[in-house]
Amino acid sequence: MIGILDQFRPHHQELRKRLIRSCLILTLASIIAYLFKDTIASWCMRPLYEAYPQLGKLVYTKLTDAFLSYLKLSLLTGLAVSFPFLLYELWLFISPGLLDNEKRMVRTITLWATLLFAGGTLFAFFVALPRMLHYFMSYTSTNLVPMLKIGMYLTFTIRMMLAFGIAFQIPFLMVMAIRAGLLQPDHFRTKRLPFYLAIVILSFLLTTGEVTATALLSFPLFGLYEMGILAGRVFGGKKQQHNSSSTA
Repeated sequence: MIGILDQFRPHHQELRKRLIRSCLILTLASIIAYLFKDTIASWCMRPLYEAYPQLGKLVYTKLTDAFLSYLKLSLLTGLAVSFPFLLYELWLFISPGLLDNEKRMVRTITLWATLLFAGGTLFAFFVALPRMLHYFMSYTSTNLVPMLKIGMYLTFTIRMMLAFGIAFQIPFLMVMAIRAGLLQPDHFRTKRLPFYLAIVILSFLLTTGEVTATALLSFPLFGLYEMGILAGRVFGGKKQQHNSSSTA
């Protein structure tokens, strides 16, 4: 038992070192984001004022609402900014135990997953969110005046960006499933209807039941699903043909 602990101790020390550095990076990024909290909050609120210019100001109804909202925004901004550095620390921890081909695969996975997540969040902020806000603010009238709380709005914005960022991983996961030999390239084409239904359900859950948000998330995901089918044919074909020839 002592021998096993002695063998694990270097890995434990390395893991401890990487975790400490990751926490320090995240904390520093969050502190810097908090110093610029007003600028970040104004940037997040820009789509709302563009959708409804008559809206004067956002409000908060509890003494701690504004502080907690800015704190949450700073933490999430710090996480987004430090994400590449956190991945780099993770890479430094696992890379010594990987083979060369495994290192290339991990780098490819990390690159594409990061790009797709960033693409999803940008699509949410610049395309989907303005349209959602235009729709929701269209219910205002002389008898119905919006008084939005800053905490609820920032939470809604961040939740939408995270939902789109996660959902944009669909084509990448499809290609990886084909490349790993878990599914045939034609599987997603023949099972399109069940997967479309699953996309609608996933969009409904990610947007916590917002019907308009569900539709605005579902339609881009349909397009991404079709892109995943095409990418699976292009990038999964060689591996699939190799597997078929070796089986024969």
